[in-house]
Amino acid sequence: MAFMIDVVSDVVCPWCFIGKRRLESALAQLHAEDPALETRVNWHPFQLNPELPPRGVDRKRYLEAKFGAPARAGEVYARVRAAGESVGIAFDFDRIRVQPNTLAAHRLVSWAQQEHDAGDLVERLFVAYFIDGRDIGDVAVLTAIAADAGLDGVEAAAWLASDGGRETLAAMEARSRALGVSGVPYFIFDGRVAVSGAHEPEVLLQAITQARDAEAEASAG
Repeated sequence: MAFMIDVVSDVVCPWCFIGKRRLESALAQLHAEDPALETRVNWHPFQLNPELPPRGVDRKRYLEAKFGAPARAGEVYARVRAAGESVGIAFDFDRIRVQPNTLAAHRLVSWAQQEHDAGDLVERLFVAYFIDGRDIGDVAVLTAIAADAGLDGVEAAAWLASDGGRETLAAMEARSRALGVSGVPYFIFDGRVAVSGAHEPEVLLQAITQARDAEAEASAG
């Protein structure tokens, strides 16, 4: 049975992108030490701005409302850029023109995850937004990203044009909030050990070890 890793995140959260890369680094170390271990990562939705209109809002106005003075946003993003560089992410915040509503993106991830590992799709969504400055709230953009990830573009477009998955996503997000998730990224290892924040790989490996030890104790008992 695969070791399950649940990640609660939003595709417009820069720390979630950083956290994904750090998790991948931790898993690479884990698999090097234990090649036989099978792991599975499940992605769960958490909308940071669920109140945004479906077509999103102007990014500049959004930042002004969130941070006030432009200098404040610059200070925050300087720290994010430095953390991003440490895991190979070249954030280009200046290219972003639209702050999107991420419901459609989460629906796409949930749909893809029904049949496939969604890690590559999630990576492409992060890259599209944070590096290429694309509007990942736009259905045409999402369809193209899905196709680039090897998914059926026609089926992806049909799914996004429907209402499929909305109730499921709402229930998933409500469950996360009920469990106490108030910020992302949030990692849950084997349903036993939770870690909040984009911690370094060593911290994530410690949590994985704790979860595996707890599972072993439960099985022995």
